[in-house]
Amino acid sequence: MNEFDQMYREVILDHYKNPRGHGEMENADAEAEGQNPLCGDEVSIYVAFADDGETIDEVKFSGRGCAISQAATSMLTEMVRGRKAIDVARLDKDELLEEIGIPLTPVRLKCAMLGLTTLKVALHKAKGTPLPDGLAGFDELELS
Repeated sequence: MNEFDQMYREVILDHYKNPRGHGEMENADAEAEGQNPLCGDEVSIYVAFADDGETIDEVKFSGRGCAISQAATSMLTEMVRGRKAIDVARLDKDELLEEIGIPLTPVRLKCAMLGLTTLKVALHKAKGTPLPDGLAGFDELELS
């Protein structure tokens, strides 16, 4: 393992042990729940919009699961705060994967994408933003 992989692994572990944006939000403007029954990961996303009704002012998550799913969702909360809902709805998974910084197996990729997909569903339900084209590729996820 090279020093960059080690550094990214430490960042992931830090986000897992000290998640940013962790907690529930009462009276959220947008929310959704997502699960990956293959591995048991669960994430609930809560969003509050700024006064303009479009900018993400606060985002929180709760849930349980593997280090990748929880750390990736923690990283995601930092990435999307201050962005417009439509821009987050169009956020490419590669931007989150760059933030994670280490190669992931296909199974771990689904873990990493759970928070992003759930956030996009929450925005779709609240704002009518488009669902990701690749949502059909997440057949194992149950989103509500």
